[in-house]
Amino acid sequence: MKPARLRAFTVAASAAALVAVSGCGFSGVYDVPLPGGADLGDHPYRVKVQFRDVLDLVPQSGVRVNEVPVGRVDDIGLADDGWTAEVTVLVNGDVTLPANAVANLRQSSLLGEKYVELRAPAEHPAQAKLADGDHIPLERTNRSVEVEEVLGALSMLLNGGGVEQLNTITKELNNTLEGNEPDIKALLRNADDLVSTLDAQSGDITRALDGLNRLSSTLNGQRDQIAGAIDDLGPGLAVLEQQRGQLVTMLQALNELSGVAVDTVNASQEDLVANLEALLPTLRKLGEAGSDLPKALELMLTYPFSDAAVEGAKGDYFNLYATVDLNLGEVMANLGRSRQNPLQDVPIVGDLTGPAQGGSGPAPPPLPLPGSEPHSGDQQDQQGQPSQQTGVAGIFGVLSGGAG
Repeated sequence: MKPARLRAFTVAASAAALVAVSGCGFSGVYDVPLPGGADLGDHPYRVKVQFRDVLDLVPQSGVRVNEVPVGRVDDIGLADDGWTAEVTVLVNGDVTLPANAVANLRQSSLLGEKYVELRAPAEHPAQAKLADGDHIPLERTNRSVEVEEVLGALSMLLNGGGVEQLNTITKELNNTLEGNEPDIKALLRNADDLVSTLDAQSGDITRALDGLNRLSSTLNGQRDQIAGAIDDLGPGLAVLEQQRGQLVTMLQALNELSGVAVDTVNASQEDLVANLEALLPTLRKLGEAGSDLPKALELMLTYPFSDAAVEGAKGDYFNLYATVDLNLGEVMANLGRSRQNPLQDVPIVGDLTGPAQGGSGPAPPPLPLPGSEPHSGDQQDQQGQPSQQTGVAGIFGVLSGGAG
């Protein structure tokens, strides 16, 4: 075949191939599969992923799971809101991903291609299987930082940022510290002491904060009561405002009364101290009595039916039978048998305990009655002193506490 005919045949074949492809829905070079791409298998599933910014991601870009190619980007467009980028990816049907999978826009190297990374969430448990037609919303997507962004931030820092002011900051700091080294050292030591003290009292500070938290919680729970109390406090303050004159007058009178009381105490200071000193022994004895005094008073008020007698009661009342012996001889005998005999210094004339009238034995001599005239021989002794009164009169004198 001649070269001219060969070129004509090649052009005709190419035109026929283009026409055939266009008849099958050819939409551009993106429909041509790239060599070495991921194997989609027989039944790939389609997932839509939303990004805030897809940068320079293009169709036919790769989709990876754990850096393994599992699919490709099929389409890039806008979501329904008109602001969010929506990327449609095709994933091999044999790849299993959770329904709450996350997507990140990555770059294979510093100047490499962009690709979409799919992975299971790290902080949440995996859910059901990701299926065809599912969506990965915007809150579960992210992208890596671009090299242009890093270089731009570095350029801003070096050119229009704070680097050029570091020289000025350093000079001003040196001027501030120069000549003030002792003060700076003292400041640092004080700061160290402060931090050490706070660290030693961290437990107390924590407990105080916990107590404040509990107080705040209590006040928050009683907020309505506190608000009601504050609202009710207004009328009370209004009444106090109306009675302010009377309160001032009362306080002035109280001031005058306190002055008079102070003068009175100062004037009677010696007498008051003497009275208190005289009262001290009585109070000391009452203190020594302790609990015995109330018990004695209780027994005196309940005699003869004390608390101990209640246990012997078999009903709701008591029967008391008392026999009072007024025989003078028995009274004198009982007094004579006492530990503190009041008759030990009184001479007894005659036998007071002798037989009664009509009994055997001689009758006792008559006893002088109180106020009767004594015999002249009994009134004075040999030295001329009055003799001790004897008989019943002396006994009654001793019993009554008077002289003989």
